[in-house]
Amino acid sequence: MDIEVLRALAHPVRLGIVRRLAIEPDTCACDFTDEFAVSQPTISAHLKVLREAGLVRTRREGTTICYSLVPETLAGLATELLRLAEPQVPAVTAP
Repeated sequence: MDIEVLRALAHPVRLGIVRRLAIEPDTCACDFTDEFAVSQPTISAHLKVLREAGLVRTRREGTTICYSLVPETLAGLATELLRLAEPQVPAVTAP
């Protein structure tokens, strides 16, 4: 599991962005400012962290940049978390 993915998701605004993108892919960065009551430069910084962690990808429409989730990254994280949640069987040692 990539620690950068967990770090990126640890911030409430970035987690909120990921939750929004799960519902509404291809969202413009400017659409996040009202929802999170932070400035555009702050949103851009958060999106950069999410992009560098491999959680979001961009698509340009003219001068607008739209963001979507990278499902493979989230699937890998989900798999690892499920593996951690499985009960571990202790190793049997011979007397």
